[in-house]
Amino acid sequence: MKILVINAGSSSLKYQLIDLDHSSVIAKGICERIGIPGSMISYKSAKGDKYEKQQDMKNHEDAIAMVLEVLADPEIGVIKNMSEIDAVGHRVLHGGEKLYDPILIDDEVLKAIEDCIPLGPLHNPANLMGIRGCMAVMPGVPMVAVFDTGWGMAMEKSHYMYALPYEAYENYKVRRYGFHGTSHRYVTGRALELLGNPNAKVITCHLGNGSSVSCSKAGKCVDTSMGLTPLEGLPMGTRCGDMDPAIVTYLMERLNLDKKGIDNYLNKKSGVLGISGVSSDFRDLEEAANNGNERAQLALDTFCYKVKKYIGAYAAALGGVDAIVFTAGVGENDRGVREKVLSGLEYLGVDVDFDFNNSCPRGEEVEISKPTSRVKVFVIPTDEEMMIARDTAALTAK
Repeated sequence: MKILVINAGSSSLKYQLIDLDHSSVIAKGICERIGIPGSMISYKSAKGDKYEKQQDMKNHEDAIAMVLEVLADPEIGVIKNMSEIDAVGHRVLHGGEKLYDPILIDDEVLKAIEDCIPLGPLHNPANLMGIRGCMAVMPGVPMVAVFDTGWGMAMEKSHYMYALPYEAYENYKVRRYGFHGTSHRYVTGRALELLGNPNAKVITCHLGNGSSVSCSKAGKCVDTSMGLTPLEGLPMGTRCGDMDPAIVTYLMERLNLDKKGIDNYLNKKSGVLGISGVSSDFRDLEEAANNGNERAQLALDTFCYKVKKYIGAYAAALGGVDAIVFTAGVGENDRGVREKVLSGLEYLGVDVDFDFNNSCPRGEEVEISKPTSRVKVFVIPTDEEMMIARDTAALTAK
């Protein structure tokens, strides 16, 4: 079964064609600058063929048409024609409280995703463009929406409520939703398999330019660090994370910022970039810190401290923990961050092999805790696209 997975942005469209019979990616790429002069498609197949072409793409429909064209190209393509694609899985950021499980897309679902635009103003419109572009070019092919907020829908009400007047939740659905849900769900599932215990308590650390920590019991989300939007929780590449909400109005007055200005300040200028003044990229921060840049070191220390604090809080919420998982770009690859986060967690029963942590292969599932460690620590590369493909196949097979 071949599933095309689409992750659409406002001017971009990432795609992967996945062969579920062999759990393999047979081709992937990205369309960039959609609707902007200089549009380009890039493509890479599992056979090693690569392709780049600059061609105008007025909209996402044009982008999808180009994707299908290169996938079926007689020389470098991986399918003979579009009929080989059994279904399309779409990553959708926000489904609110109405949409959380993967669902076949119809007009009613499209309307519900539109209704959630106020909750996901940057992502949901782009996701809709990707869906409609596919529907126009691939009529009759089943389309499935997989929601980034779906993971957090298992939380108890007392875990997702904010201490605001109840009407804020009742009338405007202000609550904790959480994001990176497909990633947390994938690596949690793998951790349960590695542990051989479907009822285990697991803390997952999705650390990258966007970062979040989540915890689960028996594969169901108990809590997660992102909130109504992806701004809450850990400090990230450019997002501020947790802070006193009074800072918003204080800075608006001091800096003479309007709503758009403060939104840009907190989302684009803050995080480790804001602290360091160097970069939002952790590789740049570590290089600068190693060269004596104190603010870069402060940014790294602040980030790692907050991750550690969430792990401690979630261990308390779970009543203990069986495994801690690191995933995403920083979690999978930054050995220094993992060491800073894990140092001092011995009281939880964490006993890390720090020598192996510093030498373990990248891009592979590995256990970095010692065999005697009561709490297992894993590095598990995330695969959101494979998760979306499996969800899509399971739903369309019915």
